Amino acid sequence: MEQAGPRPREATAMSAPDPALARPASAYRVPAQPGVADVDRERGIAADGTGTAVRGGTGPGADAARGEHTHSEVPIPLPRGQGRPVVQRASVRGQILDALRAALAGGELTPGEVYSAPALGERFGVSATPVREAMQQLAIEGAVEVVPNRGFRVVRRGARELAELAEVRALLQVPVVMRLARTVPADRWGELRPLADETARAASSGCRATYGEADRAFHRGVLGLSGNEQLLQIADDLHRRTQLPLGGGQVGASGSGGRVDLMADAAEHIALLDALVAGDLDAACCLVERHFGVVG
Repeated sequence: MEQAGPRPREATAMSAPDPALARPASAYRVPAQPGVADVDRERGIAADGTGTAVRGGTGPGADAARGEHTHSEVPIPLPRGQGRPVVQRASVRGQILDALRAALAGGELTPGEVYSAPALGERFGVSATPVREAMQQLAIEGAVEVVPNRGFRVVRRGARELAELAEVRALLQVPVVMRLARTVPADRWGELRPLADETARAASSGCRATYGEADRAFHRGVLGLSGNEQLLQIADDLHRRTQLPLGGGQVGASGSGGRVDLMADAAEHIALLDALVAGDLDAACCLVERHFGVVG
């Protein structure tokens, strides 16, 4: 039998791990918490957009991922009547993402302005890392765009883009709702009553961000009766994009977006649900087409 000899030097050299790369992923990140500096930047490590640590943290890609501070950006206002928001350590990225979506829908982050991850992190009392990750998700959704070496710019939306999104929503959802109107029992429609009532309560507050959440929850409830998860995801993404402000700061959906407009929108939910429970297909068809802005 052939004796096993010493391993070739080349193989030994190739198999030797780089001590820096051998560190666990947790060694590159420290959980974000109030008062903690941006650990990633201090270590010269940046995220490459996929969650992978990149040593050195230099170059255009790293700068873009970091969302560097821009000294010329406008001050970021805190929510009215509140101090600095308190963010719990658990699911920090998800909480920051929700908070940023609410700030976008409410017009607190101005279309066309550039915001840096460190500045936003200071606003929420967390490090810049979860803010970058949340902003990168918003970039995927089309709400912001990366500005290398500066941060993230809130996308300007025009009236034409909003109209196109509304048309796509109508083409997608009106036929589905009418098919469901003919097949779903009245008691199933009745189960959605709390969601419709919640939109009315949210509308009475006059807060567009609060109403936006309730509005999407109602529409998810309606489309959820189809059992089509892909439809739910696509419809919710379109819905969220229509709720973002236009370039001039106007609301993206429901007219001017004032309290009266929100309450009128919520009233259509309740009227539509009443028609569906009663099995009145003609009324339901007129209401759903009006709700989605379908012109006959």
